[in-house]
Amino acid sequence: MNIDIQTTVTIIFILLLLAGAGILFTAFRAFREARSLRFFLKRRKILGRAWQLIFFAALIITAAFLVNNFAEPMTYHVFEPSPTVTSTPTITLTPTITQTATITLTPTMTETPEFTSTPIMPAVISEGFTSEITPNPESVFSDIKFSRRITGWNLPIDPNVKFDQPNTTIYGSFSYDQMITGSQWSAIWFRDGELINYESIPWNGVSGGNGYTDITLPSDEWLPGFYEVQIFVGDSWKMSGSFEVLGAPPTPTLTMTATITLTPTETVVNTATISPTETPKPSETPQPTFTSTGTQPPTLAATELPTQTLTITPTATRRSTIFR
Repeated sequence: MNIDIQTTVTIIFILLLLAGAGILFTAFRAFREARSLRFFLKRRKILGRAWQLIFFAALIITAAFLVNNFAEPMTYHVFEPSPTVTSTPTITLTPTITQTATITLTPTMTETPEFTSTPIMPAVISEGFTSEITPNPESVFSDIKFSRRITGWNLPIDPNVKFDQPNTTIYGSFSYDQMITGSQWSAIWFRDGELINYESIPWNGVSGGNGYTDITLPSDEWLPGFYEVQIFVGDSWKMSGSFEVLGAPPTPTLTMTATITLTPTETVVNTATISPTETPKPSETPQPTFTSTGTQPPTLAATELPTQTLTITPTATRRSTIFR
């Protein structure tokens, strides 16, 4: 019988809980027995033993929860997950479609489910591959568990297959083995058979461990229906998982109040600044033009005597022009 790491951790957790419960039961019996004793020394001795049992029970129960939360991730760091985790040919349950053979006796019709049951990489996504490293065809993935939160070890917290509204982010957690760093891998999300999101990048993790894929949508876009995740390595399908979203999504909040920002159009009041256009008053400055007429006589004197030599004193000419 083969038992994987997860099953072993679960069994140890249950055994430790049972052991702690048994010790607590013994401690309570000791308390009851001490209550019925009349001798002080014996009663004190039994009470001391009862408190010791409670202390040991608390240690065992604490150890049980530590094992349940941390034993599996720490084990994966020492021992890589074995490919036996992918003993999930449960997807082959789909051959129930072969019941149609009762309608058509021809066996050729029963061959179609063998092709339709295996997901195919969409050409739109494969055309965008960027990795040039050949993926390992022997790589394996475990079942996908869905949750709203994950731990620091990429383990799901409160996994479920049905989620009520509202939702924002859903994580799909899985374990993997024999992956090659840099090889192309893809996680494709569908809702009722319709593609809604995908990620297709070169693998940036180690060869084995725990991983996840996630999808984040606005709460009003989480429509009720069946959601499916398909994981591919290169063009090869490796694993699928599905969950259901129940209930109508919440209605979006009314953000139409933003239209109130139209009020700044009232700034047209600034057009009142047209009043400064009255400044044309300074145009009356043409008055200084009268002073220019007084300068005409000197200019006439300069033009009338262009032939005079420099020996003529300018004072004599100025006196004559002034008297004129």
